[in-house]
Amino acid sequence: QRIEGMSMNLDKLFEEKVYAGVLGKIIGVYLGRPFEGWNHKRIMDELGPINYYVNDKLNKPLCVTDDDITGTFAFLRALRDFNYDKNITAKQIGQTWLNNLIEDRTVLWWGGKGHSTEDTAYQNLKQGIHAPDSGSIKVNGKVIAEQIGAQIFIDGWALVSPGDPEQAVSLAGKAASVSHDGEAVYGAQIIAAIESMAFIENDIKKIIEQSKKFVPSNSVIYKLISDIQNWSSGNIDWLQAREKIEEKYGYDKYLGNCHMVPNHALIIMSLLFGDDDFQKTLMIVNTSGWDTDCNSGNVGCILGIKNGLAGLKSGPDYISPINDIIYCPTAVGGETITDALTESYKIINTARKINKLDKKNIKNNARFHFEMPDSTQGWKVNASKIRDSSVSISNTKLKTEIGEYGLSVNLNNLSKNEKCECLVDTFFPEHLTKLEGVARKTFFHYDLISTPIVNSGQKIVSEIISDVDQNITVTIFIKYWGKNDELFIVESEKYNFSKVDRQTNEWVVPDTNSNPIGQLGISIASKNGVSGKVSINYVDIKGEVKMIFSQPGHIIQHSRKHTMEVEENFYGQMWRNAWVKGLDKWEDRGKNFRISNNIGKGVLFTGNNVWKNYSVSSPILLQSVSSGGLVARVQGLKRYYTLELCSSNKIRIGKMFYDYSILDEVDFNVDFFKNYQLTMKVNGNIIKGFINNDLLIEYEDKENILEDGGAGLTVSDGTLVADEIAISN
Repeated sequence: QRIEGMSMNLDKLFEEKVYAGVLGKIIGVYLGRPFEGWNHKRIMDELGPINYYVNDKLNKPLCVTDDDITGTFAFLRALRDFNYDKNITAKQIGQTWLNNLIEDRTVLWWGGKGHSTEDTAYQNLKQGIHAPDSGSIKVNGKVIAEQIGAQIFIDGWALVSPGDPEQAVSLAGKAASVSHDGEAVYGAQIIAAIESMAFIENDIKKIIEQSKKFVPSNSVIYKLISDIQNWSSGNIDWLQAREKIEEKYGYDKYLGNCHMVPNHALIIMSLLFGDDDFQKTLMIVNTSGWDTDCNSGNVGCILGIKNGLAGLKSGPDYISPINDIIYCPTAVGGETITDALTESYKIINTARKINKLDKKNIKNNARFHFEMPDSTQGWKVNASKIRDSSVSISNTKLKTEIGEYGLSVNLNNLSKNEKCECLVDTFFPEHLTKLEGVARKTFFHYDLISTPIVNSGQKIVSEIISDVDQNITVTIFIKYWGKNDELFIVESEKYNFSKVDRQTNEWVVPDTNSNPIGQLGISIASKNGVSGKVSINYVDIKGEVKMIFSQPGHIIQHSRKHTMEVEENFYGQMWRNAWVKGLDKWEDRGKNFRISNNIGKGVLFTGNNVWKNYSVSSPILLQSVSSGGLVARVQGLKRYYTLELCSSNKIRIGKMFYDYSILDEVDFNVDFFKNYQLTMKVNGNIIKGFINNDLLIEYEDKENILEDGGAGLTVSDGTLVADEIAISN
C-alpha cells in the first residue's frame, strides 16, 4: 500500500531492505569494533587494510554487546511506547532513555557528566531536564553537545521512514536532541536522510547531494560534505582524500573525546570512494580509523538498505559468521537476546503502525519464523555432539500456507549412533562462561542484562517438515543452567516422522526448579544412517509462566568471607543474572530476595512481553520502608503496575508511567518485620490485590494500559525481604 507523502510501498522489497539494513548495521559494527579508536597508521601497521573480520587476530569475540547496536534498536522503542505517533516529541524519546537505561550498566559509555555526552544527557534527564534541553548547547556547552553519539543511534528513525527523508530528518532531529545539539544533530540528520533516500534511489552521489540540503548551508557538516564531493570528482584516491580530511577536519581541530565532524567526514568519503561495493566501502571507512565501529555501522546500514541482501553478498561471506545474532541489553531484559530478523520485523511493523496499517503477522507471530532469505535467527548446530561434516543449517525456501522460508537442518549421513541437536540461546549464552582475558573484557565492556525468553509452564509450538531417506525421531528440548553452571537437558516425548512428513507439535516446558533456561532446540535421530533435510517452519513460545523463582537448591550458601568470590565467578550467580536489577542493592547472602533502594522507588523483575494475564505472589517482609511489594507487566524502569504495602498503613495499587501515580489505596495496618502473603493478579485492564488470599483492592485501568510484561518486586526508601516469587496463570 502506498502512503501519502511516501515514495515507497511497504511491500516485500521494503521488508528485505530493512533486513539488509539491519544486517549491514551489525556487520559494520562487528567489523570495526575490535580496533575501535585506532588511528589509520596503527591499523595499517598492525592489521593492514580491513577487508574482513579481524576479531580472531586480536583474540576478541565477533558478536558482542555494543552501544552502537543497542542504542539504535532500544531508543526506537519510543514509537512503540507512545502509540506509534510520528509526531512523537523529543521529551518522549528522552523518557524512553530513562525507561531503558540502567545507570552505569547498559547501552551508554558512562564516562561521567561533563565528559561523556550521553552520560551528561542522562544525568540531565534524571534530574528533570527534559529533551531537547537535556542535550542542548545551552545546558551542556558546545564541545560536549557535538560529539558522535547522535549519529550512531540514528539508523532506526530512517528505517521507519522509507523514501520519506523529511520524516526521517524530523524524527532524527528530535531523537538526536535528547543528547546532542548543533553539528552533531546535523550529522545525524544527514545519515537519516541518506538512509531514507537509499530505499528509493540507487545513485549514492545523488543521495548525498540531496541529503545535504536538509542542514544549514553555513554548517560545518554541509561544508565538509561539499569539500569531499569536490575531492572525489578529481584525480585523487581515498587515501589522499583521508589525508585532506585529517588536515582540515581531523581530531586535533575538534575538542572532546570523539567528535562528530571528523567521523562524519569519513562516512561521506567512504561512500563516495567505495564504488558502491560493500566490501570496499567498509574497508575504506574501517582502515581510515578513529571511531571505526560507529562509522562502519552507519555505512553498513546505508549500503544494506540501498543494495539489499544481494549487495551484502557481492563479496566475502559477512553474514554466516554473525548468524543474525544481536545482544541488546537494556532494562527491558526480555528483549536482550535477539536477532537481526526479530529487530527487522519490529522496525517493519513500527513503520506500518505509524502509517495506520495493521502489523504484519508472520506465521502467527511465531518467535522464530526465519521468513527472510539467509535468516537463521541465531540457531546453530551443537557441534560437540556430531561429526563436523554430518550436519549444517541454512535458510531454505519453503512452500507452506503461512510462509516462504524456514530453517533447514541438512543431514549428511548422520550415523545411527549420533543425535543432531539444533538449538538457539534463550538466555545467558554458554560460550560466554568460557571467555577469559581480553575476550571476556571485550564482551562485558557493556553488561549483559537479560531475562530468559522461555520459562517453565510455557508451551513450545513447532512445525517441522522432514524430507529424508530414513524414518527419524524428533524431540523438542530445553537446557537449563543447573549445578556447577552446567546445562542440563529436558526433552519432550519422541515424535516419529516418516521419510516425507510434516507435523505440528506442542510441548509444555516442565518445572526447572528455579533454574533459568539457556537454550531451546530440536534433536534428530534415526535407527539407521540418515541423509536429507529436516526443515523448521517455525518455533513459537506461548502462554503464561508457571514457576516459583528462588535461589536454586544446588547453590551453596556462602559465608561473608566468600562474598567477593561469589561476585567474581559465574557459579551461584546465573539465577540472579535472570533478573533486571533496577535498585541499589540485592544481597547475595542469606534470604533469596533481600533488596534495598535508598532513595525513591526501585524494582527487581524478570519476564518478557509474552507474559500478559497472570498472578504474581510472594511472602513480603518490610524493613523500615516507605512502601514495598509486587510489580507486574513491567516494561522497563518507568512502565509497570505495583501492589504495595505502605508505612502510612495503606495497601495501594500504583502505576509507573514515566511518573508514578496512585491508582487506588485502602486502609491496612502494616507492621515492619512481619510477613504478608501478597498476590497481584492482572487480567485485561483489571488489577487485583490480595493478602493471604483475601481480595482487598481492585482497579480498572482505562488510560495508557500496560498490556504485557514481566513481574517481580518493588521497594521504596528501604529494604524488602522475600524467600520466593511465584508466577501462575
